[in-house]
Amino acid sequence: MSTGRSDTSGTTTGRAADGTGGINTYKGAERALRADRLGTPGLLLSVLAASAPLMVVAGVMPTVFGVMGITGQPLLYVILGLVLMLFSVGYAEMSRHVHNAGAFYAYIARGLGPTAGAGASLVALVAYSAMQVGIYGILGFEVSGLFATYLDIDLVWWVPALVSVAVVGVLGWLKIDLNAKVLGVLLVVECALVVVFDIAAVGKPGPEGLSLHAFNPETLTGAGLGTALCFCIAAFVGFEQAPVYAEETSRPQIVVSRVMFLAVGYAALFLAVSSWALTVAAGPSSIADTSLKQGPGMLFGLTEERLGSTFTDVLHVLFVTGMFAALLSFHNVVARYAFAMGREGLLPAGFGRTSRASGAPATGSMLQSVLSVVIVLAFALADDHPVGDPTAPVLHLFTWMGNVGALGVIVLMAAASFAVIAFFVRRGAGRAQAPRLVASGLAGAALLAIAVFTVRDFDVLVGSGPGSVLGWVLPGVIVLALVVGLAYGAVLRRTRPEVHARIGLGNEAFQLEKASEGAAADPR
Repeated sequence: MSTGRSDTSGTTTGRAADGTGGINTYKGAERALRADRLGTPGLLLSVLAASAPLMVVAGVMPTVFGVMGITGQPLLYVILGLVLMLFSVGYAEMSRHVHNAGAFYAYIARGLGPTAGAGASLVALVAYSAMQVGIYGILGFEVSGLFATYLDIDLVWWVPALVSVAVVGVLGWLKIDLNAKVLGVLLVVECALVVVFDIAAVGKPGPEGLSLHAFNPETLTGAGLGTALCFCIAAFVGFEQAPVYAEETSRPQIVVSRVMFLAVGYAALFLAVSSWALTVAAGPSSIADTSLKQGPGMLFGLTEERLGSTFTDVLHVLFVTGMFAALLSFHNVVARYAFAMGREGLLPAGFGRTSRASGAPATGSMLQSVLSVVIVLAFALADDHPVGDPTAPVLHLFTWMGNVGALGVIVLMAAASFAVIAFFVRRGAGRAQAPRLVASGLAGAALLAIAVFTVRDFDVLVGSGPGSVLGWVLPGVIVLALVVGLAYGAVLRRTRPEVHARIGLGNEAFQLEKASEGAAADPR
């Protein structure tokens, strides 16, 4: 932490944080994200894009219907929406008090202590990175299929994947409001086409008519329920990212909490209605068999029956662009987590600097791009299958990384729920805060149960079969990240207590520093 004075230009000079006595020069604007870049619409579109709604409708929903045999998937989204609303009650209240691009780990640090925050920071970095890199796999596979279908060109999946890494990396260096516009256009068009399908399915239902059987609680029985919970909660991922952008929003104490509730409500409604529309189009009694046989192709087959081949072709293209929007959204989140960690000393200081031109966390953006290239190339080198082979490592990349990331986010949400309780109790929470604390406790317990289901059924989630080593190695990635992060936090507490104390404070640490310097300089 710098101990020097700050002049009116925002340049701070002083003794280096490493204690070497060297002089560092910091630009105040470079260790803070640019404020007032996002309003409610821009932030809402940015976080919703991460959920890739068309990818969920075409990919996740058929898996839950077919592989897990859960016909009541629409009801499951309603139930999970209520759980996440409970989670958002405390999480949103926390966002009014803590504005930090580190979001999850900052909240956990402020509630459960800096060491717990250090552990959460590494889990967040690994989880969101894994989810993003996994999408490169399925995007490369789908683009390869489009080239084969429409251009009669055999294209290996990793070529479009690496091109996407480059494009996302460039956009990650640009202004966040420009990113929000790109995400917004892709998301709005994507959702509009799904809504058109929903209307068409209701207008031309399958042989069983407009059945509401999928909302019957009896449809939520069976051995696949635990696994279905894991899949379905992953479809909501994105709404919790709103606090990551708090420093870049106008009126964060209002906008962030508003966006979280809007995002959860919209996602629950959209997912419940769209999954119900699939059961109406295919028929509740046959939806499981149809999904198992056709997989992602089910949506496109049902669409072509009702809306024609041209609409279906456009839907195929939007399937890809929707995944690209999710890639960009996750990239922005990872870059901001890395920025927050660099600013607080959990990563090298270079990560805690923003681009002078755009105000974006450029070094964090570069880190995510490099990681993506390395992992995509690793899976590409392991791929000796023919182009278009559905058993190729490209799909392992999507399944393995996606589920590792989903587990990490579930664990973080559970920990954040309990951190909210600890934070407000320590601040002397009274009756006014009691309903929020109860809501956080209920959400935390539910999320912990889902995390247990996820770990227990991880071999099913990744399709590896009972007894497979992947069933414990892949969840072990999150456990390892947590253990390493906690150990690092404990080391910082003993060796660099000033850095340890700053975990979770974000830019507040530097504001407090300036205030203390001013007080020390005042001779009175």
